[in-house]
This record gives sequence, structure tokens and C-alpha cells, in this order.
Amino acid sequence: MRLGTPRARGEGLRLGTVRRPPRGVRKQDFAKRDYYDQWLPVLAPSQRVVSKAMSKPWTDQRWAKFANEYRREMGAPQPRQVIELLARLSHHVSFSVGCYCAREERCHRAVLRELLAGQGAKITR
Repeated sequence: MRLGTPRARGEGLRLGTVRRPPRGVRKQDFAKRDYYDQWLPVLAPSQRVVSKAMSKPWTDQRWAKFANEYRREMGAPQPRQVIELLARLSHHVSFSVGCYCAREERCHRAVLRELLAGQGAKITR
């Protein structure tokens, strides 16, 4: 889901998996303005990986490299533990993972979805 867009019915708790909070929005307004209910920057790709990926137009090869680098980052202990926790929680509570990117298929949240599924997460859409 794209942060800042209207909430879908039943999407549950909105998790912001971005490095930086939205500019010009007060902290207490993040949820009210449909950004996120909880910020989880530990699940965002590093600035280094994003900068490298965005330095040239996307190609399938560039996307594959970005996805692999992001997967490698998410294999570190702290993000891996959060992914495992979210996978388990998904069987008890609804939540959605969001970013600012318009195209989910070329966004880290598509890779994050795969990582969650790989840990047994219940994914509904």
C-alpha cells in the first residue's frame, strides 16, 4: 500500500517501512492523514541501496540487483527478527506494509511481502 493514500477496508494497522517520516506532517497526524500507524524504519532499504538503485532508470537487471541487496539487508538479525514477528502476528491481527512508491512491483514492499510469505505469514492480497 502506498503511504498517504486512503485506507482500504480491512487493511488493519498501517506499518510505514520507510527510512524517513513524511515531510511537513506533524507526528500526531501521521495516522490521521493515512500515512502509518507505526513506523518501522528497520524494514526499509538503506539509503546506500536506494541511492544506488535510483541512480539510473529501472531495468529488470537493476531491479533484480536492488531486490537482492535489500534481501541481504533484511537477513541481518534485527530486521530478520521483525519479519519473523510480523509473520507470526499476521495469523492474529491484520496489518499492511507501506512505502511512498507508487508502483508496488518495483518497490521494496514487494520483496518484503515475499520475505514475510517465506516466514509463513498470512497474506490476504
